[in-house]
Amino acid sequence: MKSIQFDYVIAGAGTAGCVLANRLSADPQVRVLLLEAGGRDDWIWIHIPVGYLYCIGNPRTDWCYRTEPDPGLNGRSILYARGKVLGGSSSINAMLYMRGQARDYDEWARITGDAAWGWSSVLPVFRKSEDYFGGADEAHGAGGEWRVEPQRLSWKILENYREAMVQAGIPRSDDFNRGDNEGCGFFLVNQKRGVRWSTSKAFLRPVMNRPNLSVITGAHVVRLRMADRRCEGIEFRRAGEDTFAEARLETILATGSIGSPQVLQLSGIGPAPLLAEHGIGVVHELPGVGENLQDHLQLRTISKVRNTVTLNQRANSVIGKMMMGLEYALFRTGPLTMAPSQLGGFTRSSSEHATPNIEYHVQPLSLDKFGDPLHRFPAFTASVCNLRPSSRGYVRIKSPDPHAAPGINCRYLSTPEDRKVAADSLRLTRRIAAQPALERYAPEEFLPGAQFQSDDELARIAGDIGTTIFHPVGTCRMGAPDDASAVVDTRLRVRGLSGLRVVDASIMPTITSGNTNSPALMIAERGAEMIRADRQSR
Repeated sequence: MKSIQFDYVIAGAGTAGCVLANRLSADPQVRVLLLEAGGRDDWIWIHIPVGYLYCIGNPRTDWCYRTEPDPGLNGRSILYARGKVLGGSSSINAMLYMRGQARDYDEWARITGDAAWGWSSVLPVFRKSEDYFGGADEAHGAGGEWRVEPQRLSWKILENYREAMVQAGIPRSDDFNRGDNEGCGFFLVNQKRGVRWSTSKAFLRPVMNRPNLSVITGAHVVRLRMADRRCEGIEFRRAGEDTFAEARLETILATGSIGSPQVLQLSGIGPAPLLAEHGIGVVHELPGVGENLQDHLQLRTISKVRNTVTLNQRANSVIGKMMMGLEYALFRTGPLTMAPSQLGGFTRSSSEHATPNIEYHVQPLSLDKFGDPLHRFPAFTASVCNLRPSSRGYVRIKSPDPHAAPGINCRYLSTPEDRKVAADSLRLTRRIAAQPALERYAPEEFLPGAQFQSDDELARIAGDIGTTIFHPVGTCRMGAPDDASAVVDTRLRVRGLSGLRVVDASIMPTITSGNTNSPALMIAERGAEMIRADRQSR
């Protein structure tokens, strides 16, 4: 087997991997290798914001995973998109800039017993990366790599929907990222003057020419090479050739909440019964590897409307398409700059919740399912998701073949608490649609249908209309020293082994109360700080 040698070997050039490559290679005394199983991010639809419609579900840019049939979804299997290019999912995602709530990180600190993961500690890390359009203040940073700015379009019906949310008791908010995200307002996005701003553009491309950084695409991890409970590096396959990349200092997994547990399990690190089932020798038993999968299930409600134009009509018109293309080409504004959602809201599904536990994503469009054409009638979609689900799923290999997709089962709506939140959320969505601010549009519920009224009916129909919002976390979770189910410690080192860390969204003990991309970036910033500090201490 061919062999190469570096100080740090990073698997995965997604959100976390791009940040790690930038920060670690800033030290000219170390050599860094970044491996990416996918390809380069040089397709035009990656960069035009609305291009997510062509990237998600496309094997050119997406791993196109599917979940196992889920009883909570009434037996359905759904697409589970994960980015397959430099930048990972930040190259195909919704681009919404979201941190979550202060209580999320304070809960991490409580669970792990480490105050370094509390809100007051992570806020400066968020600010470090940020280039906030409004300039620096106590909550935001300026001059960093991660551009944050408003969306470059407006829809009258969304302004009215926001007013309806206010009339339903949800206050206005102009910033969801100050620790308390309660309220309704328009999402900020990771774009730069109407163009997607992925972590590849922000962190990787500017440093690609550093002499101490090497980036290899099309490099599929086969396994970690272990010796005497130390990780020596990564064996990977590229174009049919096997190579061993030795890591003199550390090997870092940044392959995400699906990839990181899969690589560990393939390498003999994980639950012993699972490894034995697939004929893999146990190198180190860690029962928590692949468990604790959490995700935000969004319930898509659609209302037909009158007396207005939505994207449905514009996208189904040849002239409408031409005008949208021309507006983007000339001004980088209009519908082609659209994130999947423009209007957001954070509130409580019922009074028993101390902080907002549900999030709204509202769009001036509708379709049967992702990938289908837009409806020909005018409509809006109001999706609502449970921010802190109690359901827990898993990621487990189904074969010792590193190229075989793992089994993904989110076990959505598998607890009474989650089913209650689903029913309460659908009722609140109906109450918003009935407010005076939307009366002029005469909204008519198209999905799920007004005939569903009882708690049982609403919980059951939630399984029909629910789908992932692509926020998997928690499968290599961080924990306290006495937590037997934790996979990594609070310095993101794999427990019981040396020379190996996991630095991505899989280490979250609990899911954040909002979109998860920027929290993953923060984890990478914090991980890079720890790795560099440990090297200096050695």
